Amino acid sequence: MTQRTCPECGDRIIGRIDKKFCSDGCRNAHNNRINKDSKNLIRNTNNRLRKNYRILEALNPNKKTKCSRAKLIENGFDFNYFTSIYTTKAGTIYYFVYDQGYLPLEGDYYALVKRDD
Repeated sequence: MTQRTCPECGDRIIGRIDKKFCSDGCRNAHNNRINKDSKNLIRNTNNRLRKNYRILEALNPNKKTKCSRAKLIENGFDFNYFTSIYTTKAGTIYYFVYDQGYLPLEGDYYALVKRDD
């Protein structure tokens, strides 16, 4: 029988044959290290998308409203970060941050919409 060691700390593993770590702490530390955003660009982009989503969600509680560009910017919205673009058959372009979208209108206003699930 071979002795199994924890991939995180190197200690001997005692217990079930399918056990991979010596403790919950080592398992958590290993998974956190493996799954963390290894690059600042990815982490910063995800944070920016999250912030944009929260802003759209807060300004659009009823799934459809109108909002000024100034109000979006005042809340910290960054127009450079969105997850998808939807173009209608008529050629209208909506920008989405997950299921929260916005459509540029005349006079620095935006239509805010929420896509149905």
